[in-house]
Amino acid sequence: MTDMEVREFMTSEKADAIRLVWDVFLEFEAPDYTEEGIRTFRDFIHDEEAINELRFYGAYEKEKLAGVIATRHADTHIALFFVRSNYQKRGIGRKLFETVLKNCTTSTITVNSSPYATEVYNKLGFVDTDTEQTVKGMRFTPMQYQKVIPVNH
Repeated sequence: MTDMEVREFMTSEKADAIRLVWDVFLEFEAPDYTEEGIRTFRDFIHDEEAINELRFYGAYEKEKLAGVIATRHADTHIALFFVRSNYQKRGIGRKLFETVLKNCTTSTITVNSSPYATEVYNKLGFVDTDTEQTVKGMRFTPMQYQKVIPVNH
């Protein structure tokens, strides 16, 4: 991985992030969802109020947006996590997640993982907290990551 920069988005950059999220969703997630689930997801990413509540981080390689992670509740819940297909399996997702870990002030991070991403989250250290569920056509498995807090002697 060369020249990769991860930084928080400025508001003006969120439109680029949403385009990336939608493109990657259509490629990898939509095949596992019903029409209702696809509509639910599309409505969420186009809900300006909901999106403005999220904190976005982007991974850039030579000024090109390669991946996005967005959190809510002071970085304690991952709401969106997408990496372009041609950038996957290069450590970009891990770098995005490590940025969230660094900024999160609590010991637990949660996510409702799509079927496609559960293996990715497992590799990052997340564990399932329940079985797969479907709400408004969206299939997901609730998961959580427990930060290891060093003990001071």
